[in-house]
Amino acid sequence: MDDEYRAARERERRRARQAKVDLSRRRFLKGAGAGAAALAVGAWGTGIGAASAATRRRPLALGARPNAALPAGVDTMPQVEHVIIYMQENRSYDHYFGMLGRGDGFTLDGAGNPTNANPDPDGNPVTVFKSEVLCDDVPGAGQSWNDTHRSINGGAMDGFVTVADGGPGSMQYFEDDVLPFYWGLAETFVLCDRWFTSVPCQTYPNRRYLQAATSVGIVSTDLDEVLATPSAPNGVIWERLDAHGISWNDYAYDLADILLFPEYGLAHKDRIKTINDFLVDCARGTLPQVSIVSPGHTAYSEEPPADLRNGEAYTAALVNAVMHGPAWERTVMFFTYDEHGGYYDHVPPPPAVKPDNIAPRIDPATDEPGTFAEYGPRVPGFVISPFAKRDYVSSVVHDHTSILKFLETKFNLAPMTHRDAAADDLLDTLDFADPGFLDPPELPAPSLPRSGSLCDPVPYPQTEPVFPAPPAEPVPAAPRFTG
Repeated sequence: MDDEYRAARERERRRARQAKVDLSRRRFLKGAGAGAAALAVGAWGTGIGAASAATRRRPLALGARPNAALPAGVDTMPQVEHVIIYMQENRSYDHYFGMLGRGDGFTLDGAGNPTNANPDPDGNPVTVFKSEVLCDDVPGAGQSWNDTHRSINGGAMDGFVTVADGGPGSMQYFEDDVLPFYWGLAETFVLCDRWFTSVPCQTYPNRRYLQAATSVGIVSTDLDEVLATPSAPNGVIWERLDAHGISWNDYAYDLADILLFPEYGLAHKDRIKTINDFLVDCARGTLPQVSIVSPGHTAYSEEPPADLRNGEAYTAALVNAVMHGPAWERTVMFFTYDEHGGYYDHVPPPPAVKPDNIAPRIDPATDEPGTFAEYGPRVPGFVISPFAKRDYVSSVVHDHTSILKFLETKFNLAPMTHRDAAADDLLDTLDFADPGFLDPPELPAPSLPRSGSLCDPVPYPQTEPVFPAPPAEPVPAAPRFTG
């Protein structure tokens, strides 16, 4: 990272952290007389308060279009020609941005050190701590339905250590020495600090919510569960786009998201493209109207124990390709994480709207009780666009179905379930009247060395497109002579 850039960012962060320290002091003084019970709750760092479940707009009825006066499929946001959806893997908001100084992160003491903690099985506090490992093998909580519910513990957010039998791995956090690109992204574009996972469990259910606003009951990353529920009752967003001639592609390193609904995905394998195709389409300005992009199942995922720097470098390649392509001025990119990976976050998830009448596929005898009327822990969320509001942190409650709501609002489509009907549409993050980033900002380089990771050795992510060879010129026929 450029030294001058780093110095300027560090000055900004110090000011932000000092402001947060001052705020923490004022809160303490204001609440000092609240009694020992309140202090006991605060000792475990349960946060600055639960997030509000209210959204800014009234939920739509199923079958109702956002604009009843216009037909379905009409583009109501022509300024945005390309919508890009990018979902990484398995990191919580506090794990990456608790120390950022922007957005709702850790509570800091007078010296600027975080005080958030969880009890171990003996009741001793385990305070969040800066990680010293890149390929995380420190025992911590999992992200299963059961582990996540026990970690959340009814909103106390104090079960991340006890569920791991005292393993402290969930309490680790990172800063910009490891994640310079991500911190630069979070300090530049819109950062969402109330983006919750759609369901408190693993990858597959959350990636299903991203496409259908329901998991069709599944709560685990289990191929058998996917095959047992091959389609969504009201379809997937791609079917809605197909019905109105709206172009889209699924750009995948290896495992395409659309295959999580195999009945539809296997019938539309022609829409699955490579990451090189994405880089080429960015460079040429030929992206479809909607793109979904994913990391690899075998590489560039940030799911532990992968080296998170590989994922950061992969993300940087995608974001830079978008920003420096000819279609940048007409693009909105949403970037988030499917689930929290078992890592601590201090904000209790608010209640959610149940998407449908399909119950979780759990065993009442062995699994934690729960419904789909609940979100999972916070994850990072970004809005990357020339239209992204400057100097803005969105604290509106969002989940993965907010991206569906944005598409439904843009193309005047009815919601698929009660969940996306009630979701916020992310328009609080955009300013069409005064675009702040028509000239793409310069972001710091990722920290992964070009030589790659020693603990997770995969090739450095592709950063430049490889254009297909032009068709060969036809060879002229040899002249024919007659004698």
